[in-house]
Amino acid sequence: MTHKGTCFCGSVEIDVSGAPEAMGYCHCSSCRSWSGGPVNAFTLWKPDAVKVTKGAEHVKTFQKTPQSQRQYCAKCGGHLMTNHPSFGLIDVFASTVPSVAFKAGVHVNYAETVLPMKDGLPKLKDFPADLGGSGQIVAE
Repeated sequence: MTHKGTCFCGSVEIDVSGAPEAMGYCHCSSCRSWSGGPVNAFTLWKPDAVKVTKGAEHVKTFQKTPQSQRQYCAKCGGHLMTNHPSFGLIDVFASTVPSVAFKAGVHVNYAETVLPMKDGLPKLKDFPADLGGSGQIVAE
């Protein structure tokens, strides 16, 4: 299955294929600042499952930290995805690919939350241990 997505103005189009590796919410201050919201809904994909199919010349990258290469459309500023090279995954923002049935499985960086969410999902202090975090679960 292939899902199509676009930036805010439609100049950049992307396809994601298959199923995401994981979906959830990130509460870190970087994601909150970048997304302009109190939490970021993510879908994580293997790099070979993500393709820019139109407007690659408009895709720009901003890198504040070594683990996040945030990509956006230079024409409209619309956010597209964040490459996480150390994780071997790309976060395609859930709103970028609306046909993906978003079903969160975890909250990451919950120690930084500004929007507590009582939904019964695991709340990780930072990242899962297999991605270099502590894997520590915190209370809702």
